[in-house]
Amino acid sequence: RWWAWSVTCDDAVTYTILDSRSQHAAREVLDGYRGVVVADGYGAYEALARAGPAITLAHCWAHVRRKFVEAEPHYAAPCAEVLDLIGQLYAVERTCPRPGALTTDEDRAQALAVRARLRTEQSAPIIQAIHTWAHQQRALPESALGKAVAYMLGLWRGLTRFLDDPRIPLDNNATERGLRGMVIGRKNHYGSRSQRGTEVAALFYSLIESAKLCGVEPKAYLLHATTAALRNPGTVTLPTTC
Repeated sequence: RWWAWSVTCDDAVTYTILDSRSQHAAREVLDGYRGVVVADGYGAYEALARAGPAITLAHCWAHVRRKFVEAEPHYAAPCAEVLDLIGQLYAVERTCPRPGALTTDEDRAQALAVRARLRTEQSAPIIQAIHTWAHQQRALPESALGKAVAYMLGLWRGLTRFLDDPRIPLDNNATERGLRGMVIGRKNHYGSRSQRGTEVAALFYSLIESAKLCGVEPKAYLLHATTAALRNPGTVTLPTTC
């Protein structure tokens, strides 16, 4: 059994195939990366962040929202209140400019400055309201609502980092969207029959999804890359097989 790890930024997606979801695997995926990591509450990332100052861990509001959506059928009123507040956070984000992969450095800096201002003026009071709401709840620890509140408060520091750094998104939905093609492919062709086949598939998924993010038609990109390789023998070195 193999696990697909995905890392996404504005202009690239990479997929890595490993045989576990351990802290060691997470370290191998990040491969010495220094900077901000946006993730859910999975403990491997917490352990890496505690191990040194290289990683600044931010957490995902979409995963928090999902917990309250799951609890809502049993705790309609309190969950509706916090879901409305989380919705207001996303409403603020929708008013912010969204720099893309092809945005110039100057335009990106201006967009981030606007986002920082809107978050300070509008998002910060909403965050305070969510924090106040959470501490007002009286739910059994093992109830759906109690677990959702505990999950949110346990990640609070990472959930609020976006207020101090406009580069940080509210969630890691971009990474989850990037995994959709791989999941659909697995269902359609029943996965790969070998480790090498799985790794080759991950390589092509990385190329295709990255091309999409950069506004390049994937088929045209692969055709151009293949033609260039054929015209220049030796420029592409394939890994050896056992």
